[in-house]
Amino acid sequence: MAAVSFEPPEGFSIADYFLDDRLREGRGDRTALVCGERRLSYREVHALANRFANVFAALGLEPEQRVLIALPDAPEYVGALFGAFKSGAVAVMANPALKPEEIAYFYEYTRVRLAVVPAERLATWAEAAAGSRWLKRLLVVGGDPGGHASWESEASRTSDRFENVPTHRDDACLWLFSGGTTGRPKAVLQTHRSYANTTELLAKATLGYTESDVTLSVPKLFFGYATGSNLFFPFAVGGTSVLFPEHPTPEAVFEQIRRHRPTILINVPTLVSQMVAHPEAAHQDLSCLRFATSAGEALPPELHRRWMERFGVELLDGLGTAEMWHVFITNRPGDVRPGTLGRPVEGFDVRVCDDGGRELPAGEVGALRVRGASRALGYWQQAERTASAFQGDWYVTGDLVSRDADGYFTYAGRADDMLKVAGKWVAPAEVEDCLLGHGSVKECAVVGVSDAHGLVKPCAFVVLQETQAGSPSLIAELQAFVKERLAPYKYPREVVFVETLPRTHLGKVDRGRLRRQARA
Repeated sequence: MAAVSFEPPEGFSIADYFLDDRLREGRGDRTALVCGERRLSYREVHALANRFANVFAALGLEPEQRVLIALPDAPEYVGALFGAFKSGAVAVMANPALKPEEIAYFYEYTRVRLAVVPAERLATWAEAAAGSRWLKRLLVVGGDPGGHASWESEASRTSDRFENVPTHRDDACLWLFSGGTTGRPKAVLQTHRSYANTTELLAKATLGYTESDVTLSVPKLFFGYATGSNLFFPFAVGGTSVLFPEHPTPEAVFEQIRRHRPTILINVPTLVSQMVAHPEAAHQDLSCLRFATSAGEALPPELHRRWMERFGVELLDGLGTAEMWHVFITNRPGDVRPGTLGRPVEGFDVRVCDDGGRELPAGEVGALRVRGASRALGYWQQAERTASAFQGDWYVTGDLVSRDADGYFTYAGRADDMLKVAGKWVAPAEVEDCLLGHGSVKECAVVGVSDAHGLVKPCAFVVLQETQAGSPSLIAELQAFVKERLAPYKYPREVVFVETLPRTHLGKVDRGRLRRQARA
């Protein structure tokens, strides 16, 4: 097992660790949340969470039952989340903009008893609730409850005091979701221990979060990467989290940076690309940032280069999974190797192995295995997948990586995304990075598609820069561009111009949908 880990006592709750302990430390008056004109201290967030816990109890939610939180990024989201932890319940986070069929899946698969939803999306969430066997109540935040329970009404007649329900460090407390790029997302059961362990090892020891930090996130709080980086991590040290409910366009992010001057920006490759390409990018002042992070998807080296040329702010690429909760390999402030994921976070043992689990030498591409005290309990209702992915102390991620002689890891793609073309392996990420080097390309994704003979060929879906227009001549130019820079068999046999790339509920490129689109 990894030598370093955080060992909480058996009786342990992240409601105490991330929130209540700040009041015990005398930090109750420090600013915890900023959202538009609203500024809440830790004392006020604590009171809000206690009210949510009391409302949950009044609505019949019991310890260990599941509560779904599907709110925009705002203080009420944070209050509901910590209210669930205080109640001893298990929180399930979901994108409030889900479609009815997706909501119905979440209701039934997770068996939630209570769902906290925004008034502006009530009709959709209520429609899906009509057929649920498990859901008992909807708690509506921010407007007319339409006959359901109203948060504002319930909160007005409850106390802001609550005695936290005792929990064990290994109790499940927050379900994350893994997959969804090629099928239904599966729930990962994570524990109180996991969230505290990664916070100690990554946020405090590796990235150096402090109470002076102000964080801003592009991905929303329902994404575990943002839950950690823009809520748990700053809260663990008494820092400040900036929230905004709007869709994270480059304009919105630039405005939040101008207005609140964060010190840490939590980003994803899609918005990195859009920010760099924005016509007003050269006029943006990002000097307030100590660093920015990137995760969720691979960060192409070409995109990293463009970011550094434009903004000059250290961009720390890394790799994490829901099964290990958060990032466990990362570049560090002052130690960035572009094109790599960086080095393992101390406390996590990371290895590159062959199909039999034997460790490979430096320079060879193999399957990524990781172990450490943030490992999940397993997948909900998926024993076979749990047994396949969780092998002894190890989690087998499904990612392909290599490790150099200095211990820096480089991403090679997902094992199930790799393409075998003309008898040779092709990593889509390599072709995507090459295409991004062409001045006409803003974003792209490469998937494998079977031709009329059943042979797999690379197909590139390309989003062009605003000043460019798709044409047969540009297709030929992009294909030639790849042929000149990579082995000729790797070039995309098809190039499809699209306005946007489809995304999953977590904002990742939906490669399954692209494959279906290519076959249609």
